Amino acid sequence: MMTVQFTCKNCGSGIHVYPEASAHKIECDICKNVQEVVFDHNHEQGILKDCPCCSRKDFYAQKDFNRKLGVMLFVLAAIVSTVMLYFGINPLWYLSTFIVLYALDFVLFRRLKQIAICYKCQTIFRDVSNIHEIPDFNHEMNDRIIYSDHNFHGKPLDHH
Repeated sequence: MMTVQFTCKNCGSGIHVYPEASAHKIECDICKNVQEVVFDHNHEQGILKDCPCCSRKDFYAQKDFNRKLGVMLFVLAAIVSTVMLYFGINPLWYLSTFIVLYALDFVLFRRLKQIAICYKCQTIFRDVSNIHEIPDFNHEMNDRIIYSDHNFHGKPLDHH
């Protein structure tokens, strides 16, 4: 079953829900702010065609990995290698921290599932049954949606 993670417009907390066509409002557990949503039967079946939060049809797919954790792992590897360099340890050893980080990244990339994210409101959708139809992230689409409020109506950007 598809799960949806909204971001509270008041406090920024995550609101996790299972889509139900009869649900029209969600409430933040932290600040009790209520937001309107529009679920349909496609959402109940795990089919993502439009966003229940902003009604847009523009989504991208990516691996389900916490970006903050990824940055933290990279910073940790950089600190460890810098300390090793400072103490004069053989360069092969301090470079090995990045090799270990790359190996961890490779393993996680193979094991983690794909999720879909709305370009406009950053709502996250897990266990989407039509995830293979959703394209990967496109920087130009993101910029045009975020900065000029362009609506692609679910069609990928094509320069051909």
